[in-house]
Amino acid sequence: MRNWILPENIADLLPPEARRVETLRRASLDLIASFGYELVQPPLIEYVDSLLTRQDNALDLKTFKLTDQLSGRQLGLRADITPQVARIDAHLLNRQGVARLCYAGAVVHTQPDGVMAAREPLQLGAEIYGYAGVAADVEIVELMRECLKLADIGHVHLDIGHIGLFLALADAAGLSGDTREAVFSAIQQKDVPTLSGLVADLPTELRTGLIALPSLYGDQSVLERAAAALPKLGGIVTALAQLEQLTEALAARGIQPNFDLAELRSGYYHTGLVFAAYAEGWANAVARGGRYDHVGEQFGRSRHATGFSLDLKELAWRLPAAPARPAILAPNVFDARLADTIRALRLAGETVVVRLGEIVDVEELHADRELLLSEGAWRVQALS
Repeated sequence: MRNWILPENIADLLPPEARRVETLRRASLDLIASFGYELVQPPLIEYVDSLLTRQDNALDLKTFKLTDQLSGRQLGLRADITPQVARIDAHLLNRQGVARLCYAGAVVHTQPDGVMAAREPLQLGAEIYGYAGVAADVEIVELMRECLKLADIGHVHLDIGHIGLFLALADAAGLSGDTREAVFSAIQQKDVPTLSGLVADLPTELRTGLIALPSLYGDQSVLERAAAALPKLGGIVTALAQLEQLTEALAARGIQPNFDLAELRSGYYHTGLVFAAYAEGWANAVARGGRYDHVGEQFGRSRHATGFSLDLKELAWRLPAAPARPAILAPNVFDARLADTIRALRLAGETVVVRLGEIVDVEELHADRELLLSEGAWRVQALS
């Protein structure tokens, strides 16, 4: 086998693509910082117990695992950064007030999310810990939209759901194990025939409610239809009230979402409001997020939390090619004055490339000027 062939759905980024991704990463982190978020950088690998939460069987399947040669314990290559950030908030920062944290780093998946999806996304996200009110969800949605604008995605179709609706119905019906997973999957896929078969033996009110979820999508009128179609369980009443609050708060910012009460695909650990952003020309969601109020429990501190994430590699490839910085070509001469001049130019933000070898392609080096010795001083001149 040729040793330069990469695994399926794994790819190199060559200079033009890498510049696009890095430009978007820097701009996104600067934007997120302007909202008051602090950057954290969790490790790519850690004990698998920390990477996986109790609710995330799907994430477990996406996580590469190996044995630590030092401790003998099982390690995992992270497939999602949110559990790591929850660990940092709960165990390391341990702040009493609200914490706003952000990150950007590679994750690795055992299987791609789609036919053309990468198995090594560059995940960027922002998260708020310690606040239960809808204002945190609004801020996260607004920040997500601003980040998508940096990727030249101006018009976003925002779908909002609430996993609490499914959880309330499933708990009341006593669904567990494989049956619960199968019902969850059928609702996600809007597979009503399969769903109907799975819930056929449930009490009428609960069976009707679960079957209704896949059909509850559209504009704000969906919330009225949901209130009429779903049983008046405490979790359902609370979830619909939160969706109403979010709708009013987003409308004040000129954001008109759609609703999909079968939208359960935002994450493996979400507990409440979930959302997904779609854009024309993209087969899958360009960003996802939602509430995950219990993700910190395994680290000894459960905090209200909400956030979003996106794949910078996926978004950057459609952006215009980021131009390389024009360079100044310098001769390969051991001269103290030349070395000082090069150092000063680089400190001033210029790119200076020293000639190496007999063949010098100025286009490959992106050089448009050169350093020449003139009247006893090294000066920058247009490339001859």
